[in-house]
Amino acid sequence: MTLRRMSEASDIHMLAFPTRKVPLVFKQNNRARRIILRLDYGTSRIVVVLPKRTSRDEGKRFALSNKDWIEERLDQLHEPVPFIHGATIPFLGNPHRIRHRPNARGVVWCEQEEIHVAGHEEHVPRRVQDWLKIEAKREIEARAQAKAEAIGRKIKKITIRDTKSRWGSCTSEGELAFSWRLIFAPKHVMDYVIAHEVAHLKEMNHGPRFWKLCGEICRSVEPARLWLENNGTDLYRYGRF
Repeated sequence: MTLRRMSEASDIHMLAFPTRKVPLVFKQNNRARRIILRLDYGTSRIVVVLPKRTSRDEGKRFALSNKDWIEERLDQLHEPVPFIHGATIPFLGNPHRIRHRPNARGVVWCEQEEIHVAGHEEHVPRRVQDWLKIEAKREIEARAQAKAEAIGRKIKKITIRDTKSRWGSCTSEGELAFSWRLIFAPKHVMDYVIAHEVAHLKEMNHGPRFWKLCGEICRSVEPARLWLENNGTDLYRYGRF
């Protein structure tokens, strides 16, 4: 199932709190029926979705009237964990320490719960992120293809993105998209998200037959859903400064 598309046009204001200022971003979505507030966990910005014929001034007044809600959400954010030497990040749910190896050959490799990065120190963050995206693509594609084959469906295309509002999506044309940040989650959580989208290849809904099919190709639907509910936003902290 596809995400709703928003126009690219946006306008940024600052929303002031006693101890901090938070970027307030306005985005137009002509399909929206009301003003919607959303916390962008990747950038710690508040996104104000504006329906058709709704002004930014109306959106700002709405945000101001919900400052308590916004501050509560901001307080739930964990400290960012940049991809630098010595940082510990989860890889498939298991903690791994980033280790800069300036004199080593190669680029990035993983062994003994460490992610080793060769080259200059200033290249470490980008190389770690590039490597994580490659690993995410490899893990996700293999699992998705196997599950699609199990239900007699074919995947037209798989895309790995840095999505903000969903961990995965499926179009009616059979194109799947997943967040590369699933590489931080435990394997059973990644497996559930993949099963969820693959099941949409056959059942483009969330009815009883969809959940039955999802359970047939994933053994831990409920535990994984609960984990995402409790820990999903934490996955956005990695790689941020």
